[in-house]
Amino acid sequence: MRIAVTGGTGFVGKALVEKALQRGLEVKALARRDQPSADRIEWIRGDLDDKVALVRLLGGCELAIHIAGVVNTHEPGGFERGNVAGTLNMIEAAKTAGVSRFVFVSSLAARKPGLSEYGASKARAEKLVMASGLDWTTVRPPAVYGPGDREMFELFRAAKWGVVPVPRAGRTSLLHVHDLADLLLSMPRGGEDVTGRTFEPDDGVMAGWSHYDVALAIGQAVGRRPRVLQLSRATLERAARVDKFLRGTGARMTLDRAAYFSHPDWVVSAGAEPPRKLWRARIETREGLKATARWYREQGWL
Repeated sequence: MRIAVTGGTGFVGKALVEKALQRGLEVKALARRDQPSADRIEWIRGDLDDKVALVRLLGGCELAIHIAGVVNTHEPGGFERGNVAGTLNMIEAAKTAGVSRFVFVSSLAARKPGLSEYGASKARAEKLVMASGLDWTTVRPPAVYGPGDREMFELFRAAKWGVVPVPRAGRTSLLHVHDLADLLLSMPRGGEDVTGRTFEPDDGVMAGWSHYDVALAIGQAVGRRPRVLQLSRATLERAARVDKFLRGTGARMTLDRAAYFSHPDWVVSAGAEPPRKLWRARIETREGLKATARWYREQGWL
């Protein structure tokens, strides 16, 4: 089978491409820049705005896995262009290329579109996928961690310093990136179990994790007992303004992120889990966090 992947150079995409090649699949992947050649993978130069490149990407493929999107931006309209218009371009390209099976990677943030521009853009993209007429499945991952992740890395680095800032209240689900990649590769064909459905996968921990416990588990992974700073939304918003002042467009914390990070419930929905016969998470989170910390050390990040 040949699959088409967007976001193949990103955190989730890299894990998926690696697993796909290990399974003997052929991959066509979209990239903004030239990539090293390798067996069974063809890199297509372009982005989600390049409709010609998208048709080339999808040509000869049986499955499209759309991962690419914008998770953080300081540019007005950045979420709309990257997540909504980009998804529409992928849908149109799939129809042009004759690819009917479409797996879309969304976000739990789409459940609460009123909280943030990011969540609203993912919710609009989901509606486009639902109305596409394709054989679609949507996956809404929770907080994803693992080797190569630069988002949660900030918490690992803070834990090494002995202090971990987290939202004041609430709970979240977690998922290792390799488990997410396994899920995405478990549904190459449609059927009543997956077609037209939206799944919310997690690590199997009932009711998710409190932010406090996540901070302690990350501390344990780096060998520290950190002080946990539980921050209110107002404090997160002040931190976003300081981060923008210090790092400009490179700031990790934004007002948009402060809004959805401070929401108290990012636990996957009951009844939205993927079918057990299709997939289940295999990486226990505390062990996964320890392995991730080891990877950071090996790469010189910690």
